[in-house]
Amino acid sequence: MNTKRVADMTINDLKTFVTQVVDEKLQPAPKDPRSLQEVLESIDRHMWTPPLGAKSTLELLREDRDR
Repeated sequence: MNTKRVADMTINDLKTFVTQVVDEKLQPAPKDPRSLQEVLESIDRHMWTPPLGAKSTLELLREDRDR
């Protein structure tokens, strides 16, 4: 299948493409060798905390909305 645009595909080309994408997504993800505890500890170590006094996401969204 050498087409690059969906508009140029035949129905069979599109079905083949969709099937390939679905099959690809259904493949199991690679197993992480770390234990759940190690993953959670890594998340805790790498979590970013905004500085004190920083605006909340709600405040930032309201500022964007009101511009």
